[in-house]
Amino acid sequence: MITNDTICAVSTAPGVGGIAVIRVSGKEAIPIINGIFVGIKKNMSLFSQKAYTLAYGSILDEENRLIDEVIVALFRAPHSFTGEDVVEISCHGSLYIQQQIIALLIRKGCRSALPGEFTQRAFANGKMDLSQAEAVADLIASTSAATHRLAMNQMRGGFSRELTLLRTRLLNFVSLVELELDFSEEEVEFANREQLKDLSTQIEQEIRRLSESFRVGNAIKNGIPTAIIGETNAGKSTLLNRFLHEDRALVSDIHGTTRDVIEDTINLQGITFRFIDTAGIRDTQDKIESMGIERTFRKLEQASIVLWVIDVTQEIGKIKRLSERILPLCEKKKLILVFNKIDNISGSVEEEKERFALTLPGVEYIFISAKENKCIVQLEELLVRAAQLPETGENDIIVTNARHYEALTRALSAIERVRHGLDTDISGDFLSQDIRECMHYLGEITGQISTDDILGNIFSKFCIGK
Repeated sequence: MITNDTICAVSTAPGVGGIAVIRVSGKEAIPIINGIFVGIKKNMSLFSQKAYTLAYGSILDEENRLIDEVIVALFRAPHSFTGEDVVEISCHGSLYIQQQIIALLIRKGCRSALPGEFTQRAFANGKMDLSQAEAVADLIASTSAATHRLAMNQMRGGFSRELTLLRTRLLNFVSLVELELDFSEEEVEFANREQLKDLSTQIEQEIRRLSESFRVGNAIKNGIPTAIIGETNAGKSTLLNRFLHEDRALVSDIHGTTRDVIEDTINLQGITFRFIDTAGIRDTQDKIESMGIERTFRKLEQASIVLWVIDVTQEIGKIKRLSERILPLCEKKKLILVFNKIDNISGSVEEEKERFALTLPGVEYIFISAKENKCIVQLEELLVRAAQLPETGENDIIVTNARHYEALTRALSAIERVRHGLDTDISGDFLSQDIRECMHYLGEITGQISTDDILGNIFSKFCIGK
């Protein structure tokens, strides 16, 4: 709930650093800071200080005791991040100093900001729409060049402009249809039905394109889910540790060591992979291990890429029997057979390749030794090719937010009903209802249509101070 309170919070990351930034926003921001700040220049007042300038001085408490020497940055409404008067205090990074200044501000009339409240005020004051506000959180959380680029594009309003254009075209569409309803007794046709069909088809294609981009956007943002599966003691955990360059998973010669799902991410050539190390597949009477194997198959369904790790010393017949359980779950997924433990074979790798050549025809495979780090680089190259992520330009509109994807899916369903209604000459009032439903879901993305529940859920996930 947005109020007229003046709010304050530490905006830099928690902990000790060289400096910390304390942000204050609200109509009393300047008077409150002016009452505790003494500039290095005599008789200096923040009231007369120009916006977008810095002032050096000291923060004093009620007893005129020095808390810290600081730099104060001044931003005047409406030309600030929140659209309100904003003052930012750069102090030394001591936790004690931060706490003392925050406590002093609260005693002087400020309130501690809620998570995301500064950005929520920016949204409420028209400085950005809801999708741009969400991009602020994505930008802070970006961990690669791709996620940074997509967040920056969305924050600059590229996605919002496209949605606004779609809603404008839909508004013109529904206006013509509803105008006909006003003159229904006179059977006047204001909208050419063939032109409306073309328009609805174009809008449907645009919404579908945005919706389908979520597959790429989600992979870029959260990582491509990559399941590492196989029998017990095949070397799955050793392979995960090799990818991560650390002992993330417990490795042992004892069968059934991994009983739960272990997840971690790595970045290969700018692509994030979310590796899922699963419990080894085997027949077991151990209830805990059995639960882990059940989770293995559930995670397998969620994966886009599957690395089936096979002990190269195993019998071919055993692999074929296991394939009857695994292959049906790998349809429409990229499957790579990883024949591991080539360091344990007595013959040559070429001989082993000939032995396994006809095991699972048409499936990509590689021979490695996770233990001795052999052919891991080549396996990483296979993973990058398997990702099949298209190149994204600086101005490409890629959906990365699950809330946006859900709204686009519903908007797509509504515009499909519109197109079907035009093909079947459905009544204008039903047609109008479907068009407005499509506009509604597009408006939910940008916040043109929103509820307190939606806003509360979104901004509660932000960090305090942003």
